[in-house]
Order: sequence, then C-alpha cells, then structure tokens
Amino acid sequence: MVTVYTKPACTQCRFTQKELDRTGIPYTTLDVTKNPDALQHVQTLGYLQAPVVETDTEHWSGFKPDKIKALANN
Repeated sequence: MVTVYTKPACTQCRFTQKELDRTGIPYTTLDVTKNPDALQHVQTLGYLQAPVVETDTEHWSGFKPDKIKALANN
C-alpha cells in the first residue's frame, strides 16, 4: 500500500503521482490542506514539505524517482 500526501499546486507532488502512474504502482492520495489528520501524520513522521510518500516499509519526502523505481521492482 502506497500513500502520497500532497497539497495543491505542488509540482513535486504531480511528478510523483505521474511516475507512480507510469510504473503502475497503485496509491492513495491525501491532500494535507483538506485533511487535518493526514497533516498531523506527516508532521509526526518529521516532514514539513510535500509530497510525502509512505509505503508499508518506508517513507520519504519529495520527488524521488529512484525510490519509485525500487518500489516497482519489488
């Protein structure tokens, strides 16, 4: 399960979603500006910028095509 925490007008968020789509990885998107619980969760993980990508085993912030590629290869 992959969750992408996003915000409006976020270029890195769009790139992350496009790369996940391109590699065929299913994901759920949560907008941290509309979901206070999602925002609190992201902050608890230690992040202050979007996107935050969370999988069953790891999480990261920003557009990281290398990490997305690694997910696709699992």
